[in-house]
Amino acid sequence: MTTGEVPDTAKVERLNENLQKVEQLSERLVKVLSNKRQIDPNLQGPGQDLFVKASTAYWNEWLHNPSKVFEQQVSYWGKTVKHFLEAQEALASGKLEVPPDSTPKDPRFQNELWETHPYFNYVKQHYLMTSQAIEDAVDKVEGLEPRDRKRLEYFTKQIVDMMAPTNFLGTNPEALERAVETEGESLVKGLENLVRDIEANRGEVLVTLADKDAFTVGENIATTPGEVVFRNRMFELIQYTPTTETVHATPLIIFPPWINKFYVMDLKEKNSLIKWIVDQGFTLFVVSWVNPDVSYVDVGMDEYVTEGYLTAVDEVKKITGEKKVNVVGYCIAGTTLSLTLGLMKKRKDTSIKSATFFTTLTDFSDQGEVGVFLDEDFVGGIEREVDREGYLDSFFMSRTFSFLRSNDLIYRPAIRSYMMGESPPAFDLLYWNGDGTNLPAKMVVEYLRGLCQEDKLAKGEFEICGEMPRLSDISIPVCAIACETDHIAAWRSSFRGVAQMGSKSKTFILSESGHIAGIINPPSKGKYGHYTNDVDMSSVSGPDEWRESADFHQGSWWPRWGEWLSKQSGKQVPARQPGDSSHPSLCPAPGTYVLPAEKGEEEPEK
Repeated sequence: MTTGEVPDTAKVERLNENLQKVEQLSERLVKVLSNKRQIDPNLQGPGQDLFVKASTAYWNEWLHNPSKVFEQQVSYWGKTVKHFLEAQEALASGKLEVPPDSTPKDPRFQNELWETHPYFNYVKQHYLMTSQAIEDAVDKVEGLEPRDRKRLEYFTKQIVDMMAPTNFLGTNPEALERAVETEGESLVKGLENLVRDIEANRGEVLVTLADKDAFTVGENIATTPGEVVFRNRMFELIQYTPTTETVHATPLIIFPPWINKFYVMDLKEKNSLIKWIVDQGFTLFVVSWVNPDVSYVDVGMDEYVTEGYLTAVDEVKKITGEKKVNVVGYCIAGTTLSLTLGLMKKRKDTSIKSATFFTTLTDFSDQGEVGVFLDEDFVGGIEREVDREGYLDSFFMSRTFSFLRSNDLIYRPAIRSYMMGESPPAFDLLYWNGDGTNLPAKMVVEYLRGLCQEDKLAKGEFEICGEMPRLSDISIPVCAIACETDHIAAWRSSFRGVAQMGSKSKTFILSESGHIAGIINPPSKGKYGHYTNDVDMSSVSGPDEWRESADFHQGSWWPRWGEWLSKQSGKQVPARQPGDSSHPSLCPAPGTYVLPAEKGEEEPEK
């Protein structure tokens, strides 16, 4: 036996230990799957009508233009047969070589064996050829409505991506190499990871993206100093401790989306938007929404406006003694802010001095990529789910947003976790991404049907607190930041909504990158740039014309927005410490509503 060689007895013992683990894990897997939650079929995939429409259109092509379809099939057959013959010739040479490879580069196939090993190269080439053939076939189907075509293309791509050879152990060289290197240990660890995720999601697979033990909210994430100075059943109001001797007189309130938790804006000091705002000399308040349970079943958009927005504005005015405040709304909170501003206009309430919108949709006529999940099949499934449960579990929103970037947020993480046996990384943004929130039953239906599906806000037909505000009612100065590759709030749709607002002072900034990275883009990184245009938004035909004549600026948009906000925020006054005599500190930031339920120190007031 050479030095360092593991004795055969030790190998046998380790094999037996692994077999015992597999047996135990299998028992756990069977148990959790036997108690798997019942999910509406329409929340598992598109309705059958989409496939019927696609099949009908395709067979109609066969009947009326058979040569076109036959040409597609012959082209595909020709490529695959040629590839097969070339692979056979390479093998017949007696050398371990691959045939010519003209397939495009794909980040999923980075392991060198995809390029050098005949088996893996054959599988890769055939998959990419087939993928392209399917894409071409779908692209050339005629007779579909644009919305149906978009959904067909999206869900076809989902199936094609799911079937990638990298997603299967037998055709993933990297996973097989790891299994050999670890003598199967990686597969046992992978099974442990899989069972853990299935148990955590009541029988459904939702891959854990980040190490849940690497971060503790309030300790090494969301640590900007501040105090909770107000609390009701809907939110905690955090006032942040100033870092400058003087501050602008007009305070700022940020309303984050209640689909996620607010601390995406305060992940760590170097990329914290919250800390940056405080350091610029603004008195900053942030709303931390409650994570609702079944007791919030009847909470709708009215309650978010009255017990959320209007209450927060009133409390900030009391604490600071100011008659007006500036506000920010992010994503769905920006949509609701626009409703609130319209409502306040009708009530002649002038408490808001200016408004900023981060990645906000107010015109839903073009829903962007997320629109594939806003047809009646999915929305009907959600409505039935919340009718049964009383709220929408965070699982559904997490899974939906993950499927919008499935290769990055599902398949690659699943390969690392389940086939490679790796532990999730300690990544703050992915940790936040997995720290989801529930949605109240009434609110989610009102939002999905009235705003997303029926576009009632842009039409002036959405009732809020007894009024029907219009976008033209928003007359205060506004600044909107949209993101170029945003898959949730498409920038062109965001532009169209802002263009309809009645304000005579509108600033539109287009940031590079997506829904999160385009917003959480600190100047210190110098990573993503942004576009501006001084033309009147109403003077251009639409977002594309605005974009064509826009100026590009290197670096973050934060300083540009900071300059704009300074002009809306008045003179300098002595810095304000959190709270006052009638608003004592209830607890330090980031508060209790943002914590996991088992760690929260306070229960929501009912």
